[in-house]
Amino acid sequence: MDRETAPHGLSPLDRIRRRLAEGPRREGEFNGDGRDLAPPRPPTPAAVLVPLVVREQAPSVLLTRRTDHLHHHPGQISFPGGRLEADDASPVHTALRETEEEIGLARSHVELIGALPDYLTGTGFRVTPVVGLVHPPFDLTLDAFEVAEAFEVPLAHFLDPRNHQEHSILHEGRMRRFHAMPWHGYFIWGATAGILMSLYRLLHEEA
Repeated sequence: MDRETAPHGLSPLDRIRRRLAEGPRREGEFNGDGRDLAPPRPPTPAAVLVPLVVREQAPSVLLTRRTDHLHHHPGQISFPGGRLEADDASPVHTALRETEEEIGLARSHVELIGALPDYLTGTGFRVTPVVGLVHPPFDLTLDAFEVAEAFEVPLAHFLDPRNHQEHSILHEGRMRRFHAMPWHGYFIWGATAGILMSLYRLLHEEA
């Protein structure tokens, strides 16, 4: 288990596991940068894996950078994931399937511990963030068409509010606000940062 511990003695991963086991914070509430938009049609179901790597010294978050030639979100930092396919039994199945396809992480390395509240994006996706502990050692095989690189960021970086930023941008005549958590030249923003903020809130709200 990770060696970083909170003031009350539990490690960050133990705290996350315990809070997720308590169930959803607010059933049915959307979380996300699209929550105040009125999409012309129901949002498209999707899922991502939030991979928390169980490193000996301290846990980390496994992220990917999308290739620059993709039509949607080129070059952005993201979690492995995608839209639900017709033969996906659940968002969990989608998240694990997409993770295998995108970065070659075998399901046997992932210990599922729960899910964060669904995240509604401004582009019309309802994303279920499935949280899993990733147990080393493991090898990654990246899909060169979709994924430019995979890298890890210390979980502590995202749990430190000093690293949280909020930005706004004019999009289609409306001001949209979004979270960002830059790290060593990587601009982590949008849905990825929003989901990480959801993880932060999970640990800092009253049980």
